[in-house]
Order: sequence, then C-alpha cells, then structure tokens
Amino acid sequence: MNQPWLKSYQAGVPATVNVEEYASVVGIYDEAFERYSDRVAAMNMGKSITYAQMNQYSKHVAAWLQQLGLQKGERVAIMMPNCLQYPILVAAILRAGYCVVNVNPLYTVTELTHQLNDSEAKAIFILENFASTLQACLPNLKTLNHIVVTSLGDLLGLKGHVVNFVLRHVKKMVPVWDIEEAESFKTVLSKGASLKLTPVQLGHDDLAFLQYTGGTTGVSKGATLTHGNLVANVLQADAWCTPGLDLDKNPSPVFVCALPLYHIFGLTACALYSVHLGGRLLLITNPRDVPAFIKELSKYPFSILPAVNTLFNALLNHPDFAKLDFSNLKVALGGGMAVQESVAEKFHQVTGVPICEAYGLSETSPAALFNPVNLTAFTGQTGLPMSSTDVAILDDNGQHLPLGETGEIGIRGPQVMRGYWKRDDETAKVMTADGYFKTGDIGIMNEQGYVKIVDRKKNMILVSGFNVYPNQIEDAAARHPKVLESAAIGVPDEHSGEVVKLFVVKKDSSLTESELMSFLKGQLTGYKRPKYIEFRADLPKSNVGKILHKDLREPKK
Repeated sequence: MNQPWLKSYQAGVPATVNVEEYASVVGIYDEAFERYSDRVAAMNMGKSITYAQMNQYSKHVAAWLQQLGLQKGERVAIMMPNCLQYPILVAAILRAGYCVVNVNPLYTVTELTHQLNDSEAKAIFILENFASTLQACLPNLKTLNHIVVTSLGDLLGLKGHVVNFVLRHVKKMVPVWDIEEAESFKTVLSKGASLKLTPVQLGHDDLAFLQYTGGTTGVSKGATLTHGNLVANVLQADAWCTPGLDLDKNPSPVFVCALPLYHIFGLTACALYSVHLGGRLLLITNPRDVPAFIKELSKYPFSILPAVNTLFNALLNHPDFAKLDFSNLKVALGGGMAVQESVAEKFHQVTGVPICEAYGLSETSPAALFNPVNLTAFTGQTGLPMSSTDVAILDDNGQHLPLGETGEIGIRGPQVMRGYWKRDDETAKVMTADGYFKTGDIGIMNEQGYVKIVDRKKNMILVSGFNVYPNQIEDAAARHPKVLESAAIGVPDEHSGEVVKLFVVKKDSSLTESELMSFLKGQLTGYKRPKYIEFRADLPKSNVGKILHKDLREPKK
C-alpha cells in the first residue's frame, strides 16, 4: 500500500513498532518496577512515591482484589480525579487480571448508573467526595458488590490529615454519605499486605480497559481496549516522542499530568508512557486552579506537557506562567481538540517550544496522527499517521479516495479497539470490510502524508476536549414535562472551544430558563449542560421531520 507519510517521518522514527515486545501492559509495569525501582514514579501535592512503592502498593491491592473471587477479565471501576491512588489502582487492577473501567468523577447518578451497569463492574474504587453519588445509584446497580472509598490525603503522609480535614470541614467538599459495606483504601492496603498475588497469564487479546465514549452516536458505550492495543500505543508514542526527549541528559523526564487519568489522552500519554520511560508523573488534581497549577510547575523541571487548547490558553493568560523555567521542556503535546493558531503562536513565543498537535480517539487508544516532535513551528496540520498505522480518506461507501480529496478519516493499526462492549451493531457501523475504523471526522491528506481535519461529525460538540452528543442533551431535556422538543448545538466559546446551546419549543408556556437549567443539572455532567437556552416557536426540520441542526448553527437572517 502506498504510504506517503513515511518519507515525512523524523529521522530515527521507524515505519513499524514491534508489538510483541510486551505480552501485556503488565509487562511494561514489571519492567519499570525492576529497572527503575529507586526512581520517583509519581508526585502529587508535594508527596512522591517511587516505583518500588508503586510496585508494593499495587501488589497489595491486586492481591486483595483476587481474594474477592473475581474471574479473570472482570471489570473494576475507578472514580476519582488525579491523585497518587490512581496510577497505583490502574497497575493493581491490571496485575490482578481484571479490566479497568475509568469513570468521570463528575458523573450524575443517571450517568454513573448506566456506566456501572453496562460494564457489569463488580468493584469500584471511589474518592469520598463522590461517594454520595454512588450511594444514590446503589438500589439500581445490578452487579456491583465491592466498594472501596479513599480520601484525597490517604497517601500524602501527615499532610494528608490536613488535606482531608480542609476538604471535609472547611471547604465542605465531601457530601454526607453512608455505605455500610464500603471498605477504606487504607484497610485494603493493610489486608492485601498479608495476601499473596497470583500472577495471571495475559496476552494481547485480553481486555485491559473499557473506555466509555459516545463513539459516533450519543449512546455512551465502552470501547474495548485490549492489552495489545495499549502496548502498541505506548510503543508508538515511544518511537515517535522519545527521540525528542534527550534521555541521555535527562533519563527520568517529568510528565505533567493535568489531563484527567479517566480520559484516554491522560491515561496513555501520561500514566502509561511515563511508566515505560521510568519518568516522573506530576499529577495535577485540579488544573482549573491555574495559580496553584503554575506553582506546582515551578517546583519541577518538566519535560513533557500534554494539554488541550483551552488549558494551554488558560496557562498563557496567567502572568506567572511566563516566569517559569522552560529549559527542560522538550515536547508540548496538543490533543483532544483543535489547537488554535493564536494559542500555538503565543505558547511558542513564551516557552520557545512549539505545540506539537496530535489526534486520536478513545477507540484508537488514543494516538493515531502525530506531528513530528522536532518541528520548529506550529503547522496547522493534524499530523502524520504514526508508526504501524495506516490512514485512509474514505468516501460515503468506505472506498479509498486519492490524495487531496476530502472524505472521512479511517484508521487501521494495532491500537484500534476490538469493538464496542456488547454492541456488535455499533461496531459494524464504524468498521470497514478492510479493517479501518471510521472516525466520523472529515479530513484531507496531502502528498507528504499530512492529514488535516477540515470538519467533524456534523452534530458533535467538543467542550474542552470532551465529546458531547446533541441527542444526549435532547433526551435529557425531553424528560421535562414542559418541553415539547429541543435541539442542541455547539457555539464558540473562548474558554472551552465550544459550549452547548439548547433550542427549546415549550409544551407549557410557564417553562422558564432557570427551571429547565435546574432540571438539567440533575441529568447531565457540568460540561454537557447548556450554557445558553433559547426558546423558539418551532425548530427547522427536513421534509421527513428530522430537526436540522445545521440550520440552527447558521445565523438567523
């Protein structure tokens, strides 16, 4: 097959990676625990743990999980923000032979109930701040039998007592909860210390993560990511990025992990790739607190900064960011949403390092397209297909289009998911006969093999890198008895790229904006909620009665 992108690769980047290098993601952890035992593995709120400690902690949790009697491949959920517990739990669940289900900690009762039931999760590790949400789900959960609750300060030593006290009693950020059968994280560590971990034989086909996504529709479903998928993507990231990191001078680079680990971008680009390199993971629990975030950055000579456009923009708009030492920064990785040229130019001006844009999806583990890390300026291109990755531009019938033609981006490679969890019908919709995953994003490839995204799934809304699907918003609004019909679109926003705007036709004229906003607060996570609501007498429709979202996106004449 013609692969024009290979001639554009940075020197030293191979055309393919050897995915047989590791039998599973656990092999990556085992190697790191042995080779880098004395190195710092992760840092959060001034506390650090070494690879040796991560090995011990994860082994204890894994042994505790095994004694519950769960079968190999059972799903175990994690629901918390970035903290030291998170990377330990990912390693523990995988080492025990189970599958990680990453859960957004801001989910509502409705969203959490769906994900736990759909994944058939048997156990969950949850931060106490969100335990009240889980408690409200319990009567409707079908498979969950084991609950472990942790506090943000559990691994922070003496400082942890202060952190927990402030969160509970000063900031009042821990709503009252009472789950009788819940175990504490510290108890699990203690019990696991006296148990023996039984090694589990894992291969590339074994399930490693259920990564929930809207996919190409609004129904939240799990992308089944195997150990082979993640091994491949870590090795692809290694082949692509490591030449730019100067590991001879800086063998243990600091990865800034402000991206949430429950999101596939943060999980692979930070947590797993860092372990593979023996890097130090700087976990940022609340990146929205920009002054505190910058203060953390000032303490460490960071080398890799993965972020979405809105985060780069927020940092640049704080005066203290420009005062940081960027001498160690080698790779600024932009993904999750399009990087705006103005942001890229300002970042390059302030740091001396260009933003390297990349592209991927939950279904591709995520990285698929990547700009060379030795670029000297922002290109505006989305990137080249990574090592061992084929990209085709497809027409509406799934046929390959020639270079320079616009069509749907299709991706084929070892990082592409096996399919959607228990949704063969949805899997069939997105896979071509020759094995390409149809992304739903519209792009064009030039003669050098660079792909540029020119449009995306027409109705999808991208809020700070998170996919928001209009029918999910519309379904929630439809539950209100005073709503006749509605349509959601994305409108530009300088802070999050886009925000949701909801057009509503009333069933009852007494419906107010505040009443509907209040109702949707109980139905949808914050980033999915409409920022604007506009009431209309009717909505534009096609001749078969389908609401025309594109007509709503165009200004009224």
